[in-house]
Amino acid sequence: MNVLYRLSVVVLLAVCSQAAAADTSQLIASLKQGGYVLVFRHTATDDSQKDVYPFKFDDLSAQRQLSEKGRDMARQIGAAIQARAIPIGDVYTSRLNRAIEAGKLITGKECKPVDALTDSNNASASGMANPTAANAKAGAAVRQLVDRSPTAGTNNVLVTHKTNIADAFGKEAGDVQEGEAFVYRANGSGPATFVARIRAADWTAKADQ
Repeated sequence: MNVLYRLSVVVLLAVCSQAAAADTSQLIASLKQGGYVLVFRHTATDDSQKDVYPFKFDDLSAQRQLSEKGRDMARQIGAAIQARAIPIGDVYTSRLNRAIEAGKLITGKECKPVDALTDSNNASASGMANPTAANAKAGAAVRQLVDRSPTAGTNNVLVTHKTNIADAFGKEAGDVQEGEAFVYRANGSGPATFVARIRAADWTAKADQ
């Protein structure tokens, strides 16, 4: 009986996983029509580097940068987007170079660095490790960009940080992974509607099929 129960659980999990994969694949395909806003956390970074506070945006040695893994991750996402002919409109990023570089590699376009997407942890050592959605002002600034409708037939892309995503979408969003995207459907008459989350691996998994 236990063996049958375990087997049924395994089958159920497999079916759920396949269904989720299919949903993600359909979502990625629907991006080709435009009308979405994708909010990415920047891809993987070199943890041996540390940010210097206050931020020195023109001094790359005073910022944590993307690692080679992070650059490769961003390139793979970008290649998947290009392979599907997903149209990209405006690209907004944090003013920190790791987000700017990720934005360029993902979209193949020049980015518009803005304060609203710049790391909101306010130099707190615990801010990045334990985001609590405590910065309402920072969260509102992110949501204003999310609610901005893209040009018809295109998708806007935002590249920001873990803390900003938690500030904007709640502490439950604090588990956002590097390279993961929150997808919103634009609504010209009101706030954008949350659709789903796309992990970095989802783009490349679908590209291989």
